[in-house]
Order: sequence, then structure tokens, then C-alpha cells
Amino acid sequence: MLENDEKEVLMMNKPVIAIVPLYDQERDSLWMHPGYMDGVIEAGGIPVMLSLVNDDVSLKETAHYFDGFIFAGGDDLNPELYHQAKAEYCGKLNQKRDEMEPKLLKYVLEADKPILGICRGIQLLNACLGGTLYQDLDQQFHPTCIHRQPAPYDHPSHQVKIVENTPLKDILNQETLMVNSCHHQAICQLAPALKPMAYSDDGLVEAVYLPDKKYVIGYQWHSEMIYKKSDDHLKLFKDFVDNCKK
Repeated sequence: MLENDEKEVLMMNKPVIAIVPLYDQERDSLWMHPGYMDGVIEAGGIPVMLSLVNDDVSLKETAHYFDGFIFAGGDDLNPELYHQAKAEYCGKLNQKRDEMEPKLLKYVLEADKPILGICRGIQLLNACLGGTLYQDLDQQFHPTCIHRQPAPYDHPSHQVKIVENTPLKDILNQETLMVNSCHHQAICQLAPALKPMAYSDDGLVEAVYLPDKKYVIGYQWHSEMIYKKSDDHLKLFKDFVDNCKK
């Protein structure tokens, strides 16, 4: 049995991970898919859902307070973030998140804290660092893979090819990965500072990293919905959480 002091030391080693919430405009409420929280817990971290506070002082304090940050999925990004007009086939926007997240991302990058971007999160990274998005894949890209699978989302819909000499290759040590997929937007022009880590068979960038920072990684798929059935996707959570301890 562990003594009380040993238990306290073990708990102190758990990184505290901030997760940007989803926002339900109709109910005016913040919420979260349990997979984000449960995935962090399973990987050895302590998850905390953020508010959508939007003042610079609070966001800068937030960036320094937590050990790592997850920018979660959700509504489409406002195309103004990547200097485009909103097309009719762009989906529902979320003003609160579109105003708060770029500011928080800026401060987290300045603090060099680990970042994991999922779905909207990878798109946010790309847009804020100078890239662009397809506002709708069917209209602008004409995909041949299933990028918007029907529920349930705990099974894969297509594979991605992993790029050599990237963090993703180091994590999984394999050439391909089966992923789930529920998005209609994706990276179009890759931001200059980002590097690709995986591509779908029809050519979309599916994973990225920022080599100039400690740990900044984005995935277009949803590991939080599939990790219970896939050890590979649990490894992605564990790698992120492990890097939040350092």
C-alpha cells in the first residue's frame, strides 16, 4: 500500500489539461463530449473544461496556469480568420469561440505549452498561423474518401498515410492509421509554419505539427470518440499527456 506522502507525489505528477468547451447557442450553455475528458483521464491527466472568458489578462493567465491545452471540435470557423468571405455552403459559426480561441492560442503558443487540436482545433491552428480551409469539401474538393461518416463515430471510415520523420511516425511506428471522420471542412493551403504528418488517400492533410514549439499537434479525426476501441488512438492521447508532464 502507498503511504499518504507517496500518493500525494503521484497526484502532483498528473498534468492538468485545459479543454476549450463547445457552446450551444440555442441553450446558451457550455458542454463537452465526454471522450475528451475521459481520454485525458485514461492517459493519466486531469481534464478541466474552460469558460469562454475573452479578456486578454484572463487568457494570458490561463495560458500560464495549465500544463496543456486541447482545442476541441465544434462549429465551423469564421472564414474571416483566414481572410475569406463566408460562402453559402459554410456551416454554422460560433462567435464566442471564434473570438476567444485565436487569442488563447496566441498566448499558449507564446508560453510554449503543449497543444492538441482536434477537428476544428487543427483547422484553428492552420487558420491562425496563416493557412486556409476548404469551406465545404463536397463543393470545393470533391473527396473520394468518407470524410463525413454517419454516427456512431467509434469506428474508422478511412485510412491515412503517415509521413516519415514526423512525431506521428515516432508515436505509432507504422505507415498507416485507420481513422474516424466527421467533418465537411479541412485544410486547403497549409500554414507556412506547420508541417504535415498524415494524408488521406484523396490528398487531404489529416495531421500537422509545429516544429518550432515544444508540442503542437493537430488531428483532423476524433480520437476522443474511438480510443476505447483503438490502442493506436489511445497512444495519441497518452503521448500528448506525457508531454504535458515535462
